[in-house]
Amino acid sequence: MKLLSVNVGRPRPMEYRGATGSTGIGKQPVDGPVAVSAPGPKGVAGSGLAGDAVVNLQHHGGDDQAVYAYAREDLDTWEKELGRELPAGMFGENLTTLGLDVTHALLGERWRVGPRLLLEVTSARIPCMSFQGRLGEPGWIKRFTQAGVPGAYLRVVEPGEIRAGDTITVEHRPDHDVTIALTFRAMTTERALLPRLLESGAALHPELREWALKYIRTQEA
Repeated sequence: MKLLSVNVGRPRPMEYRGATGSTGIGKQPVDGPVAVSAPGPKGVAGSGLAGDAVVNLQHHGGDDQAVYAYAREDLDTWEKELGRELPAGMFGENLTTLGLDVTHALLGERWRVGPRLLLEVTSARIPCMSFQGRLGEPGWIKRFTQAGVPGAYLRVVEPGEIRAGDTITVEHRPDHDVTIALTFRAMTTERALLPRLLESGAALHPELREWALKYIRTQEA
């Protein structure tokens, strides 16, 4: 398992359905080492990668979404379905991985990337309008959701520098079965699964914990 590419982006103008703004979703591979650290609270801080921009701090960035990873194998599958090239960073991912089953990673699973960086899986990525605009594919949000291969957000447990080619080692797998795939279904098409996310304990993204508890309260009312 290895890190195929490290990708960062700067704010760029975007127009979609007549609306204009800026986005940092357009990530590009970088050659040299990139420092990765916990950025700070969501709403105030952005990406965990030095030199990487997060424009919409309300929905992106912060300690529990400091890094976004997507598997090269899943990009290859999308290439065949869409009939177009999807270079590393096209989905807005910071880390393009090879040989790592991101979809079935467990919440709380820990990855050592290179000699120092330690990351912890926190949640699945939800497709947004910026992603739709980036791909330019009709009905992209629906197609991406139906596929159920969302990639993973991670928090930084131990900071460090990384670069393309670094080894990735799974150092810890928790004793539960709450995967990224299950989490994504709970967040999108199968809300009845939300209570199961609580089985992941302290690793669960705080916002997802609130979603799950609110769902339980609603069902008990």
